[in-house]
Amino acid sequence: MMRGLFIGLVAVLCFVLFACAPPRADHPIIGAKNFTEQVVLGELLAQEIEAKSNLKVERRFYLAGSYICQQAMVSKRIDAYVEYTGTALAAILKQPVDRNPSSALATVRRLYAFRYGITVAEPLGFENTFAMVMRGDDAQRLQVTTLSQAARYTPQWRLGVGYEFEQRPDGLPGLNAAYGFRFAGKPRTMDLGLLYRALNAHQVDLIAANSTDGPIQAFGLRALEDDRHYFPPYQAVPLVRSEALTRWPQIQTALNALAGKISADDMRRMNEAIDGQHRDPADVVREFRVSKNL
Repeated sequence: MMRGLFIGLVAVLCFVLFACAPPRADHPIIGAKNFTEQVVLGELLAQEIEAKSNLKVERRFYLAGSYICQQAMVSKRIDAYVEYTGTALAAILKQPVDRNPSSALATVRRLYAFRYGITVAEPLGFENTFAMVMRGDDAQRLQVTTLSQAARYTPQWRLGVGYEFEQRPDGLPGLNAAYGFRFAGKPRTMDLGLLYRALNAHQVDLIAANSTDGPIQAFGLRALEDDRHYFPPYQAVPLVRSEALTRWPQIQTALNALAGKISADDMRRMNEAIDGQHRDPADVVREFRVSKNL
């Protein structure tokens, strides 16, 4: 009786486990977080895999943030998505900030493989980090291209920042210390969407933005070089379940083709085409791939 009861319990347990597990698709599934750039990158991975194989790729975009995408990878609900090294290091792997791009990437690769069986592919060629942005005509007139060069002018400049940047450890306090910035009055704090409007209206002279924001390109602004490497590296890297690479080696062919292909300017143009011109992401990605002979 006890043996029969044990066998019955095992059968019930197996049923529950298999019932709760996600069904395994017979095609790759690409994920993306819930903002424009991520949708572009997810679509780029999907299109390139389809172009380099006879596979049909399923898209699962708008998955909120990094934590949700990570859980989707671990539970095998998606096979790949694009992450940023600084975010992966701090938010997922819980490691200290590393401002060296090479060692940060090496740590991310090692820990993802060891902990999760996830392969970190070659970087796509750009990073999306914080960027200090000024009007293009002012930058040209003053011959300012780096943050070190900007330091001599900041006592006459008004600064605009988002709420988070003013307080976070890799934000304004450390930036001021690293470059010796002193601004004319307290920073003007506002929603991120208002920063570019304030800059173009000459209400502020320098803003803390993101390096791949579309308005930088659209409005002819200048993103100043972080020449002292204050901001952590946020290289865009595809993450792929190693099991998926074994099952569909065509994915690796697509990843090899995309390595180093996207510049920050490319990303700004694609973001602006979608956010500013309201174009379809799939069409924007197709045009980009043609321009790169992919």
